[in-house]
Amino acid sequence: MSASELSGNPLPLEQWRQVEGLTWSLDPMQIRWLSGYFAGLDAGLRLPPSQPASFTAARTLTILYGTETGNAAELARMLEATIKQRGLNCNLQDMANYKVRQLAQEQDLLIIVSTYGEGEPPQPATGFFEFAEGRKAPRLEGVRFAVLALGDSTYEYFCHAGKRLDQRFEELGAQRLAARVDCDVDYEEPAQDWIASIADALATDVVMNHPPSAAPLGSSASAPAPVYDKRNPFPATIIENVAIVGRGSTKETRHVEFSLVGSGLTYEPGDALGIATPNDPAVVAELLDALGLAPEIDLEIKGNQCTLGEALTYRFEVTAAAPRFLDYWTLVSEVALLKQLQEEDRAGERSVFLRTHHLIDIVRRFPVRHIKPQGFVSALRPLQPRLYSLASSLSAAPDEAHLTVAPLRYTLHGTPRSGVASGLLADRADIDTVLPVYIQSNQHFRLPATDAPILMIGAGTGVAPYRAFLQDREAKAASGKSWLFFGERNFRTDFLYQSEWQDWLKDGMLTRMDVAFSRDRADKVYVQHRMRAQSRDIFAWLEEGAHVYVCGDAANLAPDVHEALIDIVAHEAHTGREAAEDYVRSLQADRRYQRDVY
Repeated sequence: MSASELSGNPLPLEQWRQVEGLTWSLDPMQIRWLSGYFAGLDAGLRLPPSQPASFTAARTLTILYGTETGNAAELARMLEATIKQRGLNCNLQDMANYKVRQLAQEQDLLIIVSTYGEGEPPQPATGFFEFAEGRKAPRLEGVRFAVLALGDSTYEYFCHAGKRLDQRFEELGAQRLAARVDCDVDYEEPAQDWIASIADALATDVVMNHPPSAAPLGSSASAPAPVYDKRNPFPATIIENVAIVGRGSTKETRHVEFSLVGSGLTYEPGDALGIATPNDPAVVAELLDALGLAPEIDLEIKGNQCTLGEALTYRFEVTAAAPRFLDYWTLVSEVALLKQLQEEDRAGERSVFLRTHHLIDIVRRFPVRHIKPQGFVSALRPLQPRLYSLASSLSAAPDEAHLTVAPLRYTLHGTPRSGVASGLLADRADIDTVLPVYIQSNQHFRLPATDAPILMIGAGTGVAPYRAFLQDREAKAASGKSWLFFGERNFRTDFLYQSEWQDWLKDGMLTRMDVAFSRDRADKVYVQHRMRAQSRDIFAWLEEGAHVYVCGDAANLAPDVHEALIDIVAHEAHTGREAAEDYVRSLQADRRYQRDVY
């Protein structure tokens, strides 16, 4: 080989010949494994000082995930597949099912966790957090860990659940494999980078006495991905879109049906339908007008060409403002008020400002001339799909997906506003409209595997999955008892799916039903009041092994129902609050108390 051929090569000629000879003797799988090994060396992973370099036993590796909507679970499965491609073994565990006493025996832990609401962990992961942050948590010297945190930067406590575990594991003596990575709602790229770097780094641990696995590339314990998914949604046609409230109702609620014929998509009761919804053209037009920009302007987004109008319609969020946009607009406007909001001690004020100002409000209130289109879109978050609980069972409605949708309507700064997806479904989605959809699995909201009794508690559109539950039980001739607690505003106008519930009551598929219509009387009655009125029977069902489901509003319904359950247990079991809380907590641990709240 000539010197010219070695130009730029830092290896001496003899070393290069050794590398070249080795390369010819390796198969493609071994070459890929070696690339991971050297990438890991470059990433700086080293064995802990207490581990001799000539060790012969591989460290155990566990992937833990905590999820509310399924995104963390999806990333955990991607991480598992990537790690196995590097020739490593790993154990994938949902925090909801993880035996917390095992924590003391772990060696390497990779954690992917989302944040729910204002800094809380996902509800299914609550037990894991309580143990890890409690006094019974073990010391973790010798444990190595890394955290991928998912969150939404429009909330004040961005990625707080991941930050809590990252700090707690450090306090318990564990050693970081890598710095924590915090991901916003457009988490795909940073998460994929984290997965690749972690897998490459861990590959160095098997270089001694652990040859690469002969498993084929891409093999994984998880099921193969469907043809249509979040990255490749199915173009589904709307086949029904009707109002299901009576004339004079103070609410809008619609029943929407999609055809899934030809998609191959399957789902279970409790899952959600994701809709890749475009922005309202009127909102896009207003924003462009306020910016003084033409929709025909050409842009390049990640190597692809499109117009500014297309980008704002299909690719970016153009309503709610995120911190990254506030940073950008502060820079280009140089407004003193916005600069003050950037100060560290103004986090609360900044969060309130973002909740009360859409992009159009900020642009109009603090106008800037000659905005560069490429710079503007770089400050926006990618447009995210919207999720809706499925109101149907494939057993009863093959190749269909039904939704119960209440459009979000409100006024901000004197202007009427609508939800991105719910506004489209209510105002612009006629029969035969085609929208991209996919199935979002929800393993934490499932019917029991047996015919155990079920207690279903929901208000408004939170009744949707219970329609799916009963459709499924009816189609499968299940014999378990069922009890529905349903709340809405008015009996005459807002009794959603009334005839269906009554039919199920008549044939015994629905055993009992209690309803609460809050605006039919002066003293408002909600589902938690109906529950307390049936305290004795509810506790008897729980003692029989009933599963409890709560679906609906996270801010009011979920905590009110939770308190009612604790009070019911305390009263009927003649015990104190602490014991009642333990009882309810055990229901959660046994997956007999599941929530789907938003």
